[in-house]
Amino acid sequence: MNADTPQAEHLRRNSSRRRKGMLMLAAVVILGAIAYAAWWWIVGSRYMSTDNAYVQGNVVQVTPQSAGSVIAIHADETEMVQAGQPLVSFDDADARVALARAEAQLAQTVREIRGTYANNATLRAGIAVREAELKRVRTDLARAEGDLARRAGLVASGAVRGEEVQHIRDAIATARAAVTAAEAGVLAAREQLAANLVMTESTTVEEHPSVRHAAAQVREAWLALARTTVASPVTGHVARRTVQIGQRIQAGAPMLSVVALDRVWVDANFKEPQLRDIRIGQPVTLTADVYGSKIVYEGRVHGLAAGTGATFALLPAQNATGNWIKVVQRVPVRIALDPKQLGEHPLRMGLSMHAKVDIGDRSGTALAAAPRSEPLASTPVFDDAAKGADERIARIVAENLGRAPR
Repeated sequence: MNADTPQAEHLRRNSSRRRKGMLMLAAVVILGAIAYAAWWWIVGSRYMSTDNAYVQGNVVQVTPQSAGSVIAIHADETEMVQAGQPLVSFDDADARVALARAEAQLAQTVREIRGTYANNATLRAGIAVREAELKRVRTDLARAEGDLARRAGLVASGAVRGEEVQHIRDAIATARAAVTAAEAGVLAAREQLAANLVMTESTTVEEHPSVRHAAAQVREAWLALARTTVASPVTGHVARRTVQIGQRIQAGAPMLSVVALDRVWVDANFKEPQLRDIRIGQPVTLTADVYGSKIVYEGRVHGLAAGTGATFALLPAQNATGNWIKVVQRVPVRIALDPKQLGEHPLRMGLSMHAKVDIGDRSGTALAAAPRSEPLASTPVFDDAAKGADERIARIVAENLGRAPR
């Protein structure tokens, strides 16, 4: 009995230590669970995150507006280009010949229409001359008729010979024929003036339809010449160049692409249950695998896609089958990035990102509520070509009107 007492006491002490250890471990686990639950309730539940996110952007395909043979390439892949900078040049010999022909036709048309306007004064003067002639022959006719009236009564008395009276009658017939011819001449002159006025009234030489038609041909030829040089529509970096020197390119054929890396965004693909509290305008923090966690991007939810990624796939899923398996769908959420941060730490298209959305503020909408009031993107590159054509047309018209160009 006495020999077993120390052993039993030792067992009791070990058992007591184990119970205390288990209680302490249980207390630590419970406290940890409570702390995690509190953190999740206060902080963790405010965020929705995913690493199924990738950088996207606008890939601007550069295509010619007219066909041509490539004689020069001014930019290559990875190089930066400015909006309006020449990228590819075509052979322009035919376009220059066509422009010279159109300009000559415009100059000739302006001179012809200018002559048409000048004819109005000439025709009016001609009408005045013909009217004066008509007045003269009518006076001659009246005089001859008066002579006949006076002398016809003297024939019986023998004071006037019958032969003389016959001469007067012949003169009257001639005068009447002259009056008829003069009246026809006045009518023809007036009709000619009217026809000329139809071509010139209510317009000017510059606005005359024939001049405008010739000007349109010059503008078309000018644009054809301008389009032999293909310029970059946006500022960005060249990618996927396929055009080669000497190649014959058809209108609309892709030659290269330009990517505006300062305007990229992130498409984060969130699972269906995560979308419930995501709203437009919520702040987002992002990290890129290429830079690691040291570089944090600040963004905002720009919008949620109108359907899941599978809906718009080239071959959408066919769920009406016998072997159906439910798969949690993902919806792309577009996240706008800060252009300043993109300038400091540029991102390339397709890079992997980790996105964390702060859903604490749920006052926004899940869908855009109003249409866009301004264009999403625009370029002034093509405006300069038309402006140059208009200036050239105005100069040709002014020169052929006999006045200095404006």
